[in-house]
Amino acid sequence: MARGVDSNRLEAVYRERFSDFLRIAFAITGDEALACDAVQEAFAKALRSSESFRAESALDGWIWGILINVARSLRASKVRGLGQDAIDAVVHLDAEQGESEFRRWVAALPERQRLAIFLRYWVDLDYRSIAVALDVEVGTVSATLNAAHANLRRLLKEVAP
Repeated sequence: MARGVDSNRLEAVYRERFSDFLRIAFAITGDEALACDAVQEAFAKALRSSESFRAESALDGWIWGILINVARSLRASKVRGLGQDAIDAVVHLDAEQGESEFRRWVAALPERQRLAIFLRYWVDLDYRSIAVALDVEVGTVSATLNAAHANLRRLLKEVAP
């Protein structure tokens, strides 16, 4: 079993997919500065632990898993620093800024469903890579996406004439 990933390969992934990583980190943290910090910290962490990568795993999934965990951690730190009134104000501002109804629906999904949707349709990862990123089985990815689709269909039917 081969272990490790070359730093040049990590750098190539970083350069090729930076905007995707930033977009998902923002979706998790809700803050541009935290999203940038999350991407930087995730790749620093990937470099520090590059020897722990197992070659039979999907590299994309491994990196996404690190990013998701770092972004969640930064989001939790931010939320701990905010009172509920500040959180409510942020949610209200987001709604006033003309977010599309569909974006609000996706944002309202449970976190695993939302992340699976982002990773599948915004980042175009395959089910295996999503499974690695979310630290679940491939069948769980399928079930999670199915549940997300059902939730979105239900919301669409509620607004359809």
